Amino acid sequence: MLKFLISLFSSPAILLGAVAFIGLVSQKGKDATDVTKGTIKTIVGFLIFQIGASTITTTLQSFNVLFKEGFHIHGVIAAPEAATAMAQGKYGFVVALTLILGFAMNLVFARITPFKNIFFTGGHSLFFACVLALILKFEGLNDLWAIIFGGAILGFCSTALPALCQPFMRKITGGDAQAIGHFNMIGYATSGLVGTLFKKHADETTENIKFPKFLSLFKDFIIGVAIVMLIMFYIATFAAGQVATAKISGGVHWLVFPLIQALTFTAAMSVLMYGVGMFLEEITNAFVAISTKYIPGSRPALDVPTIFPYAPTAVLVGFIGSYAAGLLGIVIMTVFHFSTVIIPAAHICFFSGGAAGVFGNSTGGWRGALAGSFVMGLMLSFLPLLLLPVLQQMGIQGSTFPNVDYNVIGILLKQVFSIF
Repeated sequence: MLKFLISLFSSPAILLGAVAFIGLVSQKGKDATDVTKGTIKTIVGFLIFQIGASTITTTLQSFNVLFKEGFHIHGVIAAPEAATAMAQGKYGFVVALTLILGFAMNLVFARITPFKNIFFTGGHSLFFACVLALILKFEGLNDLWAIIFGGAILGFCSTALPALCQPFMRKITGGDAQAIGHFNMIGYATSGLVGTLFKKHADETTENIKFPKFLSLFKDFIIGVAIVMLIMFYIATFAAGQVATAKISGGVHWLVFPLIQALTFTAAMSVLMYGVGMFLEEITNAFVAISTKYIPGSRPALDVPTIFPYAPTAVLVGFIGSYAAGLLGIVIMTVFHFSTVIIPAAHICFFSGGAAGVFGNSTGGWRGALAGSFVMGLMLSFLPLLLLPVLQQMGIQGSTFPNVDYNVIGILLKQVFSIF
């Protein structure tokens, strides 16, 4: 029974559905039909969102392979998926219980502290649990203390870090009902601050850019995404060549493969945006009731695509700015003979850089979007270098955790242990 419940509520969609159910039941005037409809819409909407996000990640991982092969770049790919698999294989018990305790402590901290954010991005919580488990075991803690310390840190960060971004979230969303729940929050707040350097131009947002007539297609976000991704995929494909592309194309002609991948990415973006719209209203309304009855003033901290509809062009600008910074990072690391070269992962730059673009745009218009996302790209490239030696000594080879918060908190944690 316990395994069933852990498996059931390990799904963010089911967890959000349960929260929506509790919130809807708590609201006066909601009958069984309303509660059922709202709960199902929340779960299905989040699953649609996950399908879109998963497809985007898959297509961009194909791009990563082509880019690495085509430009003969060898190094560590800044994507957490492989590192997570290795960490779970090595310390699966500690990771699992750190994750569960972290969820529980998030609710406790939201109840007893001024930070009222409840974190719902389960994948990021898992990644953070892996980082904490690796560092704490590296420092010699036994499993019990690693779980206790790791769960407490995860819970506190889940509650407190969204507060760094909330002043900018109010600008982005026009309200205070939603927080960001994605462990690049130090980076997003930094992007918002970078945007203030251009506050005189804050009204010149990415959404009001007057494109020349020959670029008017970019006024349509989906068409703009399709064009950018087509260009990027064909550059990577031509660089990689026919043989390398054929290895991952699954029998599709090597010149057709980038076309399908770019348009699949674009379709997945449409799916993702639809799913966001479907579940966001329901979960926000549910939280109004929950905060009143159980955790006063609480708000959901949700994944970054939930802010994409507020400034979709800024997402595209942020992706380009972040990825450009990552490529510059490769040049710097190569020229100065760094022992490890961090290769930017396109899917990380899309979600994290895109969100940074939205934050920068909220305070500095398109200039803030570009500058803020560029700074985010540099952080994603260089911060992992500081924690990489620890991960490599713990058996994590060939990949790393790129996210800003993991690395900043991990470095601080390691410094604390070095003192004591």
